[in-house]
Amino acid sequence: MMAEADTTFDPNRNYDDESMSLQRAIEKQIADTQDLIGPCQTIDELVEEYAKEDQVYRQKLEDLKKRYSHIRKVRGDGNCFFRGFGFAYLESLLNDPEEFKRFIGIAEKSKDDLLALGFPQFTIEDFHETFMDVAGQAGKNMTVEELQQCFNDQGLSDYFVVYLRLIVSGHLQKEADFYNNFIEGGRTAKEFCGQEVEPMGKESDHIHIIALSSVLGTAVLVEYMDRGGDTSCNQVVVPEGGRPAVRLLYRPGHYDILYSNNQ
Repeated sequence: MMAEADTTFDPNRNYDDESMSLQRAIEKQIADTQDLIGPCQTIDELVEEYAKEDQVYRQKLEDLKKRYSHIRKVRGDGNCFFRGFGFAYLESLLNDPEEFKRFIGIAEKSKDDLLALGFPQFTIEDFHETFMDVAGQAGKNMTVEELQQCFNDQGLSDYFVVYLRLIVSGHLQKEADFYNNFIEGGRTAKEFCGQEVEPMGKESDHIHIIALSSVLGTAVLVEYMDRGGDTSCNQVVVPEGGRPAVRLLYRPGHYDILYSNNQ
């Protein structure tokens, strides 16, 4: 005989926390079934998946099709900007040895810059070593498929993301006099980095994009797609006038990778 469910209210029990924990567990289960970096899809496939019953998104996807042929989805785990940027940037370096050489020089120097700012040596060296191992593969005739496989290795991929976050944190703190003007809540750059940049799973905003673009010396194009405005996406290039090496699609709370029609 099946036991009856216990419906007695317990005043000492935190039902809200239990409900939130269950919700987080469901979200994690869904996220864990998705690739960290997915395969290329056509924009038409995205229309079928996300905009079948949403006229606004459908119109904006039609606008995207004028400029982009494919999209690569990134897992929505709060790290999608850094992971998507990292993959797309290394992918762009596979056939650009001069830019790769410039990037590696910046990446190698970044460890000393972070140590000079007071970041703990043991932590920095550990993440930097893995970061350089992953980045270095882009200069060794690596295929896109091999790069995707690398970024779908949770350990390697997460270490790469952590180090990108540390690079951004270091840049924001080094240039605090400038970035403090854009940080809300009366927080210092150091406080902001400890709360919004360095922790894994924290979503990224425009300030993260500006900082990463600045420290690596590369441009990023973001197509902002939401339900507001007209039938076209709002396109932003950071820095303004730059030639983008990375193109991302932003929908509220999430970034995916875009591929232009002439790529």
